[in-house]
Amino acid sequence: MKQFDSLFDMMEAFPDEQSAIDHLRVMRWGAKDENAHCPHCGGTRLYHFADRRNHKCGECRMRFSIKVGTIFEDSKISLRKWFMAVWLITSHKKGVASTTLARDIKVTQKTAWFMLHRLRVAARTKSFNAPLKGTVETDETFIGGKDKNKHAHQRGGQRGPSGKAVVWGAMERNGEFRAFHLTSLKDVKCAVESHVAKGSIVLTDEYRGYQGLGTDYYHRTVNHSGGEYVRAVWIHVNSIEGAWSHIKRQIYGIHHWISDKHLGRYLSEMTWRFNRREQGEGDRMNALLSNVAGRLRYRELIV
Repeated sequence: MKQFDSLFDMMEAFPDEQSAIDHLRVMRWGAKDENAHCPHCGGTRLYHFADRRNHKCGECRMRFSIKVGTIFEDSKISLRKWFMAVWLITSHKKGVASTTLARDIKVTQKTAWFMLHRLRVAARTKSFNAPLKGTVETDETFIGGKDKNKHAHQRGGQRGPSGKAVVWGAMERNGEFRAFHLTSLKDVKCAVESHVAKGSIVLTDEYRGYQGLGTDYYHRTVNHSGGEYVRAVWIHVNSIEGAWSHIKRQIYGIHHWISDKHLGRYLSEMTWRFNRREQGEGDRMNALLSNVAGRLRYRELIV
């Protein structure tokens, strides 16, 4: 598996399309094809063609490339351009705008937008199924413009203060950060119960929606409205508020605006990258390439 720590090194590591295909094959199947399987039936009896690009299943007889069954399936964009997009979205701390990506890799803005959403599918964090434990900070924030500044047909719905979208997050001390788009502020208590193991220490602000958590958790709060931000050294939600600051800088500084429909996808990208901030540049890229299984069709984004 090739290693690199800059965009220049990455392009030198993949001087042609075949080298990129070979790298994706290693990331998906292993160095010796030990995890090779058919994307159609799951069979493991495969035949490899001499062109090193095509394969055939000995069970269902279907022919396929290494891109079938991944976010790259049916894409006419070369893998080298895809790898550049992966590098940019994993390396830049605040992500990359579709307009910038379009200019950098010479594709249309519409194509770049679709590419980035496909990469956000790969940025899903499977460990989100496991509950957080230990000491967990939870907090809510609001994303978007105020209802009074919008056209009439864009107003309304179950949103937070000033008509903004509600986003809830939880951060395990020295551990994972996760964030989700909620339909209402009333759901914050249910969110804690769904993502934090019972018996854990839960730290929140004074928002009344968290009342009642003391039954199953060791619940402690800080009174922000009273000017309190830290109590007894360890009781605070400063870590997760730092994460909110980072996310909002990306939204307002890079994308400028995100629709409610796609907000969850952007949060997946942001939390994925935030949780891997200590990894090397190339390691983050390879981590995303190892999780490209799955497909997103354009009509799923626009319907």
